[in-house]
Amino acid sequence: MRPVTKKILIASTALLAGLGMAYSASAQEIIKFSHVVAPNTPKGKAADYFKKRAEEILGDKVKVEIYPNSQLFNDDKVLPAILRGDVQFGAPSLAKFGKWTKKLGIYDLPFLFKDMNAVTCFQDSDDGKSLFNAMSDKGLTGVGYWHNGLKQLSANKPLREPSDAKGLKFRIQSSDVLAAQFEAVGAVPQKMAFSETYSALQTGVVDGQENTWSNIYSQKFYEVQDYITESNHGLLDYMVVTSTKWWDGLDPEIRDGLAQAMSEATKYGNDLAAELTAQQRQEVIDSGETNLIELTDAQFKDWQTAMKPVWNQFSGEIGQDLIDAAAACNK
Repeated sequence: MRPVTKKILIASTALLAGLGMAYSASAQEIIKFSHVVAPNTPKGKAADYFKKRAEEILGDKVKVEIYPNSQLFNDDKVLPAILRGDVQFGAPSLAKFGKWTKKLGIYDLPFLFKDMNAVTCFQDSDDGKSLFNAMSDKGLTGVGYWHNGLKQLSANKPLREPSDAKGLKFRIQSSDVLAAQFEAVGAVPQKMAFSETYSALQTGVVDGQENTWSNIYSQKFYEVQDYITESNHGLLDYMVVTSTKWWDGLDPEIRDGLAQAMSEATKYGNDLAAELTAQQRQEVIDSGETNLIELTDAQFKDWQTAMKPVWNQFSGEIGQDLIDAAAACNK
């Protein structure tokens, strides 16, 4: 090889190596976060806060993209998408994990938690945190619990006693526990995507639904339901999940930064959920579009008694020890 040619080759190789190092140093981790609700909900705002804090903590090492309102995937499709690497985070409601683990069915048991303080008590406990790993054998890891709140019943007829629900069709999430809950009062559960619920209520495909004040307000369900019963009968929370393989394979600095952002977003979102529950409850009432039914103590007890057998029905799948631990938080 001629000397000049050899020098050019060495210089070119050095230049390419330098460019490669520069590219590697500036490579960004693109993180997609898919969820199904509106940006003005507690989950929507928490996701946006996670993006903000992750990019502040890690600078241009990461770019977080948020996709609300089922723009990419609904809750049923987001978990396979996470495993494929199409998105990195999802936050399905706890009722949507039945195909992946039966343990999380604990959160669907009716009247298990008397208030959100009891929910936080359990989720902060060792038993509650252990459920982050309930799907690790399927490749999914939980990284946070995000609150939405306790659920209310709605229909186009007043629901005061459990017998009032008999024969009515209720939209539910894809949970066998929730199906059993409505069957216990003689109602007909209809599993349906969240994004289809408003239309189904409007056209009479279903007669009623259960949801938090935040979702009833943000999705305008109150416009197509004549009555809302303040039942506080169940929980609608979310688990933020990611791919175990992707999470464990991250550069430790990035993983630690994301974990910090997630912890801060969780506190921010859960504090906000409590504020919005009261605020949006009042806005639904003030709209004049629906009628609020407040149960008497006796009526509330009747609903509890009617649905309580569901606990025993699923105790074998969930684990009686977990149910007992959760119930002990009702102080």
